[in-house]
Amino acid sequence: MKFISWNVNGIRACITKGFEERFHELDADIFCLQETKCQQGQVKLELPGYYQYWNYANRRGYSGTAIFTKREPLSAVYGIGIEEHDKEGRVITLEFEEYYFVTVYTPNSQSELRRLEYRMKWEEDFLAYLLKLQEKKPVICCGDLNVAHQEIDLKNPKSNRKNAGFTDEERACFTRALESGFIDTFRYFYPDKEGVYSWWSYRFRAREKNAGWRIDYFLVSPSLKEKLQDAKIHGEIMGSDHCPVELDIDL
Repeated sequence: MKFISWNVNGIRACITKGFEERFHELDADIFCLQETKCQQGQVKLELPGYYQYWNYANRRGYSGTAIFTKREPLSAVYGIGIEEHDKEGRVITLEFEEYYFVTVYTPNSQSELRRLEYRMKWEEDFLAYLLKLQEKKPVICCGDLNVAHQEIDLKNPKSNRKNAGFTDEERACFTRALESGFIDTFRYFYPDKEGVYSWWSYRFRAREKNAGWRIDYFLVSPSLKEKLQDAKIHGEIMGSDHCPVELDIDL
């Protein structure tokens, strides 16, 4: 099976940049979006053969997630059941017979780290949510996690050391997820691969220079380790400041 995750940084803008063509070319079994930045009724995507699930933020033009799946799930849940976290449309969970599939758009700590304290609460609660799901069946979690875990995961680690997305606190939260057993699938296959990123600033011709960050992930429960086939980052695909990331798995 092929799974795709893409922070589109506004689905309406991405549609004008060839989103539907990329969607059909990638032909994923499950295709997830983050940062859709739309409200119900603002976008109508005709995607024959896919069930659609959208989670919208209360605030207009902000955050938001979506999942398109060829196979109908047993259930769909929006949010993680904590009101403080569930106003921004950041999480969708689909339950299938064999596993849970979660897409997430992790809150950004923002400039001057003004939202870092909230981010730490989010991290604690979201990991607890994933571990609770995992008590019942394996979990596949994907999305924009807004953190580059190690120095290998961004072009300029030293100058970004205390910036949002590369603080010691955020990186430690990611480490805790791995210590809980979750597998960073790209690093599982490519532990030492450098210069592969999933997000580039729109400033300073960053993408042209490949001055990027790897902040989009597929994490899976340890029980799925033997089923992993490959992980890819589609840096060649334009349309957003992020590119799609892929997981291939035998389920």
